[in-house]
Amino acid sequence: MAVREAKRAQEEISDSPDDAVVYMSVGTVMMQKKKEVVNAKLSEKVETLELRIKSLEKQEKMMQGKFEQLQAQIKAAIEGKGAPAAA
Repeated sequence: MAVREAKRAQEEISDSPDDAVVYMSVGTVMMQKKKEVVNAKLSEKVETLELRIKSLEKQEKMMQGKFEQLQAQIKAAIEGKGAPAAA
Protein backbone atom coordinates (compact mmCIF):
# COMPACT_ATOMS: atom_id res chain seq x y z
CA MET A 1 0.00 0.00 0.00
CA ALA A 2 2.87 2.37 0.81
CA VAL A 3 4.44 1.65 -2.59
CA ARG A 4 1.18 2.49 -4.34
CA GLU A 5 0.91 5.75 -2.39
CA ALA A 6 4.48 6.76 -3.24
CA LYS A 7 4.01 5.92 -6.93
CA ARG A 8 0.75 7.85 -6.99
CA ALA A 9 2.52 10.86 -5.44
CA GLN A 10 5.25 10.58 -8.10
CA GLU A 11 2.62 10.58 -10.83
CA GLU A 12 0.97 13.67 -9.39
CA ILE A 13 4.31 15.47 -9.13
CA SER A 14 5.30 14.56 -12.68
CA ASP A 15 1.94 15.90 -13.93
CA SER A 16 2.47 19.24 -12.19
CA PRO A 17 4.35 22.13 -13.83
CA ASP A 18 8.04 22.57 -13.05
CA ASP A 19 7.41 25.79 -11.15
CA ALA A 20 4.65 24.28 -8.98
CA VAL A 21 4.96 24.63 -5.22
CA VAL A 22 5.58 21.18 -3.71
CA TYR A 23 5.46 20.28 -0.05
CA MET A 24 6.96 17.26 1.66
CA SER A 25 6.06 15.81 5.02
CA VAL A 26 8.99 15.90 7.43
CA GLY A 27 7.80 14.35 10.66
CA THR A 28 4.73 16.31 11.65
CA VAL A 29 5.69 19.37 9.58
CA MET A 30 5.09 20.09 5.91
CA MET A 31 8.11 21.73 4.25
CA GLN A 32 8.30 23.38 0.85
CA LYS A 33 10.87 21.55 -1.29
CA LYS A 34 11.95 21.59 -4.91
CA LYS A 35 10.04 19.25 -7.16
CA GLU A 36 13.21 17.33 -8.07
CA VAL A 37 14.10 16.72 -4.41
CA VAL A 38 10.63 15.40 -3.58
CA ASN A 39 10.61 13.19 -6.68
CA ALA A 40 14.05 11.78 -5.79
CA LYS A 41 12.93 11.04 -2.22
CA LEU A 42 9.81 9.30 -3.50
CA SER A 43 11.88 7.21 -5.94
CA GLU A 44 14.19 6.20 -3.11
CA LYS A 45 11.22 5.32 -0.91
CA VAL A 46 9.65 3.16 -3.65
CA GLU A 47 12.94 1.36 -4.24
CA THR A 48 13.44 0.70 -0.53
CA LEU A 49 9.89 -0.56 -0.07
CA GLU A 50 10.13 -2.86 -3.10
CA LEU A 51 13.37 -4.35 -1.73
CA ARG A 52 11.67 -4.90 1.61
CA ILE A 53 8.74 -6.62 -0.12
CA LYS A 54 11.10 -8.95 -2.00
CA SER A 55 12.94 -9.76 1.21
CA LEU A 56 9.70 -10.53 3.03
CA GLU A 57 8.52 -12.72 0.15
CA LYS A 58 11.78 -14.72 0.34
CA GLN A 59 11.36 -15.10 4.09
CA GLU A 60 7.77 -16.20 3.60
CA LYS A 61 8.81 -18.89 1.09
CA MET A 62 11.56 -20.09 3.40
CA MET A 63 9.18 -20.26 6.37
CA GLN A 64 6.57 -22.07 4.26
CA GLY A 65 9.17 -24.67 3.25
CA LYS A 66 10.25 -25.13 6.87
CA PHE A 67 6.61 -25.46 7.93
CA GLU A 68 5.95 -28.14 5.31
CA GLN A 69 9.10 -30.00 6.35
CA LEU A 70 8.10 -29.96 10.02
CA GLN A 71 4.56 -30.95 9.12
CA ALA A 72 5.89 -33.97 7.20
CA GLN A 73 8.13 -34.93 10.14
CA ILE A 74 5.22 -34.73 12.58
CA LYS A 75 3.01 -36.76 10.27
CA ALA A 76 5.73 -39.41 9.91
CA ALA A 77 6.22 -39.53 13.68
CA ILE A 78 2.51 -39.92 14.32
CA GLU A 79 2.16 -42.65 11.69
CA GLY A 80 5.22 -44.42 13.08
CA LYS A 81 3.77 -44.49 16.61
CA GLY A 82 0.33 -45.52 15.44
CA ALA A 83 1.65 -48.55 13.52
CA PRO A 84 1.58 -51.90 15.36
CA ALA A 85 4.94 -53.10 16.60
CA ALA A 86 6.47 -55.94 14.57
CA ALA A 87 7.04 -59.01 16.72
